[in-house]
This record gives sequence, structure tokens and C-alpha cells, in this order.
Amino acid sequence: MIVVREYDPSRDLDGVEDVERRCEVGPSGKLSLFTDLLGDPLCRIRHSPSFLMLVAEMGTEKKEIVGMIRGCIKTVTCGIKLQNDTVKPLYTKLAYVLGLRVSPSHRRQGIGFKLVKMMEEWFTQTGAEYSYFATENDNQASINLFTGKCGYSKFRKPSILVNPVYAHGVNVSRQVTIIKLDPVEAESLYRLRFSTTEFFPRDIDSVLNNKLSLGTFVAVPRGSCYGSGSGSWPGSAKFLEYPPESWAVLSVWNCKDSFRLEVRGASRLRRVVAKTTRVVDKTLPFLKLPSIPSVFKPFGLHFMYGIGGEGPRATKMVKSLCGHAHNMAKKGGCGVVAAEVAGEEPLRQGIPHWKVLSCEEDLWCIKRLGEDYSDGVVGDWTKSLPGASIFVDPREF
Repeated sequence: MIVVREYDPSRDLDGVEDVERRCEVGPSGKLSLFTDLLGDPLCRIRHSPSFLMLVAEMGTEKKEIVGMIRGCIKTVTCGIKLQNDTVKPLYTKLAYVLGLRVSPSHRRQGIGFKLVKMMEEWFTQTGAEYSYFATENDNQASINLFTGKCGYSKFRKPSILVNPVYAHGVNVSRQVTIIKLDPVEAESLYRLRFSTTEFFPRDIDSVLNNKLSLGTFVAVPRGSCYGSGSGSWPGSAKFLEYPPESWAVLSVWNCKDSFRLEVRGASRLRRVVAKTTRVVDKTLPFLKLPSIPSVFKPFGLHFMYGIGGEGPRATKMVKSLCGHAHNMAKKGGCGVVAAEVAGEEPLRQGIPHWKVLSCEEDLWCIKRLGEDYSDGVVGDWTKSLPGASIFVDPREF
């Protein structure tokens, strides 16, 4: 008999970690990515406004955890509305499903389906109007479960762009000035400029003030009136009213303190080659040679989010910001920096990445849970066409 109940950290931690270990068996002879949650199964949801973790337990006398699922809820932008001739964001309450695991020895028994349905019950009780999940585009088992049995439909196909952190620092263009904003100014800039972007979180202030948020940075031309640095920042409203010819913004989130990643299944030759590139890069940093990070042991990452900008040189501004983020990650001891953007994001060319480390087409699937909306009538969001940009919440990466 399977019982699904809420996760209890005081008695379930060992069982949950055992299931995680048993699920982390990669395909023979292929590289696989594994996640170390650093002893906190809630690390990828605990920073959300509302969250829950469920476990599936089997047995009567000797109980065993055989599956788990995580979920969280927040309010995000799903469209736009006209209010006093001004375009305003239209919000909806969105749930996110992640971390579904079923022990390999207990699969094909309906446990995954039961976990999803129980989580959806909590979503509905909490007032969520939509639910979505993200998976690799080739994870057919997960896609079949959600789209075939649980009623989800394919929705968006963003790209995850990953770049290694080199042993040398990356040069940032001398023609660009980078200004760090305090959280209040960052919130103002994002609300004024990006609040109508799909998936923009209404509690952006909570994101920017979180201890894992390492800052928001704006890049402007050095020759502009804002090019002298933070002392020239006039406030977000004034900046947007009188913007420079081109500018860009980017925020950085510290995933390294929440979880670590590790690539397994590499041959000895690959490991030797990777180590050789790092040795050369570290010994001769002035050559600025790209090196393969030490991804064959646990490594951390910084996540770049809230990427945007305007003007003919906005892409170059984004590239400078990514270089700055790379150097922050180097100082922080990270192995990679990453970003997730819409497939048609116009600024993605400014985000350096290695194709071999990246996922050009991730998959987000969505399901409509309710007919009533917290912020007016939007129609069926699941049938809406994709926009050029999306706002990826770093709390759920």
C-alpha cells in the first residue's frame, strides 16, 4: 500500500537521500549530471512564497520511502491589460512541479502519477490557477507522464546557456561602465521595465533581497552621462526616462550555497584533457586560453537572471555584464555560470556559452487548474503564443 504524505525532515531525510542516490544512475558510457542538495531536500523550493514536499511511503511495519515530489506557488505575469491607457501586467497564481523521483525498483506502479495528483490537490486548495514543470526535451518518460496522463501541454522551449569559469579573469570592455544597484533601485527598474514580461514574479523584491542574490548590475557606455559610475545613477525612473543610447541589466544568484553539481561517466582521457587545460590556463593566464572547469567533482554555479536591455549595442552590454558575472563566479569558487532565456530572446547572442554544456531547447509544460483568476480575465494562458522574452525566477532554477 502506498501512502503519500508531507515530508518530515526529522524522520524522512535518510530515506529521501537514499531514493535520490538510487535515481542517480546515469546511462552506461555516457556523461550524466548529478545534483548534491547538501543535505537539504527543500533547497530548491524553500525560497518561494509557498512550498510543499510530499513523499510516497510503502509498507506497514517496515516503512520505506519510494518516491517524492516538490512544488511551490507564486504570482507571475501571464499577460497584459490596459489601465487608464497604460499597459499593465496581468497576474496569475502559478504552481511549479519539480524534483519528482520514484525509486527504480518501484516504477511502473502509478506512484509518480499519484504524487503529481496529490501535489495538484494542494495547488488547487492554495488557489493556484496554473501548474507547470520543466524537463529535458528528450526525457520521454517524464513528458509521457505529464502530457499523456496528467493533462499538461507543451508550452515554452527556453534555452539553458552554460559557460565554464576559467582560471583567468575575463576582460570587460573599457568602453562600458558597470553600475551595481541597491535592491530598492533594482526592484524599481525591474517593475518599471520588465513587469509585463511573461513569468515575471510579482514578489521581485523578495528575490532581490534574498541572501542568495549577489546583486543587480547595469551596463552603460562609458562616454554617456551615466558612465562615471554608481555616483551618476539618477534613480531608475529618471534613467528610463532619459536612457543612454544602449544599456543592459543583469542580476546574479548564488546557487553554490544551495546545491552542487557533478558530471559523471567521463573517461580517463577526458579527465586528463580537462585537467591539462586548467593547468595551462592557471600557469599562463595572460594567454586567456579557454579551459574546461573541474566538473568531474562537485562544483557550484552562479545563475544570471533578469537579463534585458535596449539600444543597438545592448547585446555588447550584456556580454560585458556576463564577463563581470564570470569574474564574480571565479572569486566565488564556482565551476560554471548559467542563464535561461526564451528561445527567441534577442539578447542571447551576448551571453557566452559552450554548446556542449548547454541545453538549446529545454521544455516547459503547463496545465490549467482553475477557471477564476486573481487579476482579471486572461483567457486560457496555455494557448497563448510565446513572446520574445521570459523572466526566469532564480529560486526555481
